[in-house]
Amino acid sequence: MAGKTVTEAELPTPEEARAAFEQALDERQERVRTALKRLAAQPPQVLVLEGGLTGERFSVALWHAALLNCEAAGQRPCLTCPACLQVGAGIFQDLFVLDGREGSIKIEAVRELRGILGEPPRGNGKRVVILAEAQALGVEAANALLKSMEEPRPGVCFLLLAPQRERLLPTLVSRGWTLTLAWPDVAAPSPPDILRWEEDLARFLRNGQGWFARTSGKGAVDAALARSVVMAARKAQASVLAGRDGGPLAECFRPLTDARRQFVSDLLSQSQESLDATVNPALVLDWLATHLYQACRQGNRRSG
Repeated sequence: MAGKTVTEAELPTPEEARAAFEQALDERQERVRTALKRLAAQPPQVLVLEGGLTGERFSVALWHAALLNCEAAGQRPCLTCPACLQVGAGIFQDLFVLDGREGSIKIEAVRELRGILGEPPRGNGKRVVILAEAQALGVEAANALLKSMEEPRPGVCFLLLAPQRERLLPTLVSRGWTLTLAWPDVAAPSPPDILRWEEDLARFLRNGQGWFARTSGKGAVDAALARSVVMAARKAQASVLAGRDGGPLAECFRPLTDARRQFVSDLLSQSQESLDATVNPALVLDWLATHLYQACRQGNRRSG
């Protein structure tokens, strides 16, 4: 968590803090930023941010925290006042983060937070609680958080970040608003090409055959194609979670347990991050296909 007081000498530079807001400032997220500005005068106590990538969700959450606490008289958030700089650096006195990006969010952290929530905000803005990858909340932790949300707290805003709202307890989602970030902008091949790649991947997940011959040809896979395949899998899983038809990959994912579906989401996030880090795209797709195959086989054995 955060919530500590810092001196002016400890403030980060605007350049250092702005890096935290960079993904939120992408033009693709303009619609979400506009919606958040409209809500800023009377922000909902609970706001779910879904869609986009893990880093994008967290960056937008920080931008919203800056918006609610900016000290500028004009355009907000200014991203240069002390409050904005502290939010960007994660050291703002009224910003608290429960981080599920690298593990589960424990009930002890929620209990510690509940004690803090009983106090009024230390500044003139809002106390912002970010639950990064809130799907990492255990059942006990989620229920403890729910109790806090049931109590009127006019000075507190909870931000629940998740790939899809369906990954969260419905009782948490029902407490507030949901905003959906833009999908990652990829240079996708023509639809027929993507459909064939999606069908080949689905076939591999069913019978373990044909995929590596598809990816091993010289120049068969470039970064744009790999990103499009990952995106197709993301959309297929989102369709399953929303109870919609979603093509051949969705049919492979549909029998999976909730735990297996979370594992698939983690695989897709890791694949996207590897592509962002310029790992060989063919190797990324082969790694993804292998692990998806294992997840689907385990899920099918249990469902059978």
